[in-house]
Amino acid sequence: MTEQTQQLKKTALNATHRALKAKMVDFGGWDMPVEYSGLIAEHMAVRTGVGLFDVSHMGEIQFRGPASLDAVQRVTMNDASKLEVGQAQYSALLTGQGTFVDDILVHKLGENDYLLVVNAGTKDKDFAWIRSQVGAMHGIHLSDYSSYYSQLAVQGPRALETLKKLTKTDLAAIRNYRFVFGEVAGIHNTLIARTGYSGEDGFEIYIPSDVATTEKAWGAVMEAGAEFGILPCGLGARNTLRLEAGMPLYGHEISDRTTPIEAGLERWLKMDKPVEFVGRASLKALIDAGGPANRLIGLEMVERGIARDGYPVLNEAGETIGVVTSGSPAPFLKTNIAYAYVPNAVAESREDVFVQVRANRVRARQVATPFYKRPKK
Repeated sequence: MTEQTQQLKKTALNATHRALKAKMVDFGGWDMPVEYSGLIAEHMAVRTGVGLFDVSHMGEIQFRGPASLDAVQRVTMNDASKLEVGQAQYSALLTGQGTFVDDILVHKLGENDYLLVVNAGTKDKDFAWIRSQVGAMHGIHLSDYSSYYSQLAVQGPRALETLKKLTKTDLAAIRNYRFVFGEVAGIHNTLIARTGYSGEDGFEIYIPSDVATTEKAWGAVMEAGAEFGILPCGLGARNTLRLEAGMPLYGHEISDRTTPIEAGLERWLKMDKPVEFVGRASLKALIDAGGPANRLIGLEMVERGIARDGYPVLNEAGETIGVVTSGSPAPFLKTNIAYAYVPNAVAESREDVFVQVRANRVRARQVATPFYKRPKK
């Protein structure tokens, strides 16, 4: 083991991943599995059966107290006042310029109790930013509980059948973006959320972060899913799954240089909520001025070539007009896809563009996103 590996943060399942011969990488300062049996096999397991992810590196920040809703409303772009107890929503923390600090999930645990799930690589930055914005508010208590939780994601069309073997909780009654507390694999007070980052049905379970409890839960889920061909899945498949499903990734589609409007996330941007949230004034000014100059589009490669992150996007004349934010082969769709920022006029024209793939200009067509939608039952 290298000195660098020793310095990386580790989840409670680190020894399990290594015993499974996972390929490990540095992901946001964490020693994480990128793949086990292979990215394509893991991707297809989630699309057609069930896969299990260790996402314990994610951060959890709790807001408690009589001013907790006011504080959440102040620092997030969605309208948390619409949440019921046991409901979650996609949202984001924005800078004063209306760009992203991070994208998050907000869970309403109780009338004065909210849990924000944030990205691993930005957790410390997020917590410091939140404290700088609302830490001095009367009636609010902020806690970083990231080290207290392990989080496992059970994703795929057979996820419910897998997890129901381990709990008496009626999983089918949990609607999308809802959660309950129940017992899973003998672990009491487990938060069971029906969210996910794969484009498939699935559940996240939040359990105590000690090694024994986390390994117990992992082993139980793997055993329960064996008949459905469950595979342990790494960050590689997590990335290709979310890309097919049109879900943004911080540092790629969204960053401190992009706004929700550019990224096509207006659905979750509540400009009219009754709180002046951080970034609203800048976004209103941007809208009043006609909106941003660029827009995020989906691309499908027409000619042979893979559009990778950071590759230039060109017009017919060979001029650079944009950049690829995420690009990859899409294992389930069996094509090469990408997201890219281009000028509004190009996006509105729906015309083909080119991606500079090393020495080659490769034609790509603009397509609607998400690239993949799971079949309706």
